[in-house]
Amino acid sequence: MSVEKSFYEQPTVATITRQCIEKEQQLACCDPAHGKYMSCCLLYRGDVTPADVGAAMHTVKTMKSVDFVDWCPTGFKVGINNVSPVVTADSFMSKSTRSACMLYNSSAISRMWDSTVRQFQSLLHKRAFVHWFVGEGMEEGEFTEAFDNILAMQKDYEEAAADSVTRAVDDEEEY
Repeated sequence: MSVEKSFYEQPTVATITRQCIEKEQQLACCDPAHGKYMSCCLLYRGDVTPADVGAAMHTVKTMKSVDFVDWCPTGFKVGINNVSPVVTADSFMSKSTRSACMLYNSSAISRMWDSTVRQFQSLLHKRAFVHWFVGEGMEEGEFTEAFDNILAMQKDYEEAAADSVTRAVDDEEEY
């Protein structure tokens, strides 16, 4: 929110909660709609009441873009701090009575790992920068070990999303 707008308008708990979920507000280059949430923590600060948070959570849980894996039934963890956010004098941010921060783990991140794997593989194939690390005492085998670890992690995320989809299909077939 701009500084000018903050003088006459303050965001509601529902608004800042909805903004936390939006793709445009994410720091990682991945769309959570292309995956399933595995865990989510919303941290509120300022003039926030548990009743407002409960109403906002109910609204978010009914959104089609928010989809949790089936083995995580509770979904959200919430933290509330009643102290208002602080803004320094030279900051470009506007003063607000409330704010929210969302930390989550989603299977959508596996798409981001695709580009990381390609870039890492390309650099490793060219042996780019390897001499710097070897000169500092790192062994060359640690690079391939790190590459294998990234591939295993990417596969784990993909399996988590696929397992949840498979369970949903199996549940539908039972009925």
